[in-house]
Amino acid sequence: MAKPAKPAKAPPVTAKTYCDAAPGHPFHGPYHETEYGFPVQDEAVLFERLILEINQAGLSWLTILKKREAFQSAYHGFEVDRVAAYGARDVKRLLGDAGIIRNRLKVEAAIENARRLQAIRQSHGSFAGWLAAHHPLDKPAWVKLFKNTFRFTGGEIVGEFLMSIGYLPGAHRPDCPVQKRVLKRHPPWNSK
Repeated sequence: MAKPAKPAKAPPVTAKTYCDAAPGHPFHGPYHETEYGFPVQDEAVLFERLILEINQAGLSWLTILKKREAFQSAYHGFEVDRVAAYGARDVKRLLGDAGIIRNRLKVEAAIENARRLQAIRQSHGSFAGWLAAHHPLDKPAWVKLFKNTFRFTGGEIVGEFLMSIGYLPGAHRPDCPVQKRVLKRHPPWNSK
């Protein structure tokens, strides 16, 4: 009696990249097309991106993008000085705001990180100046620097934050049409 034929091996599943999944999506699409990987200088945008990455920890990026407007409202447009001045009433307000992530550690990290950004202004002029002063670093060195400077900044948070603002490569596939636009803006990871 002949042995039954072995079933054919299924072809390997290739993971979709963000460049594959984002186009056309109501939340991911605009972020992928106009923000992700593009260099950023504006302090409020840098602070927002850091706070959103911190809040994404343990959650999906889609959850954060859906709550983005609520975050912008709750944190007063991510004005560093205003957030740095938050006190106990603001912490209570933020923890009661169902539009954002209500995690005490993340809320307190946002406030403390705003205060640390004020100190960075004294030493480097701006958050963008501080980033530029430490460039280029590899990811492990960036992670160590962020852990020594900010609260609630682990490896994934730091890596995604830096990729999202053009300090680390990988936001887009080389053949992604958005990558060409990113490169025209001279992201720090591609500076010579």
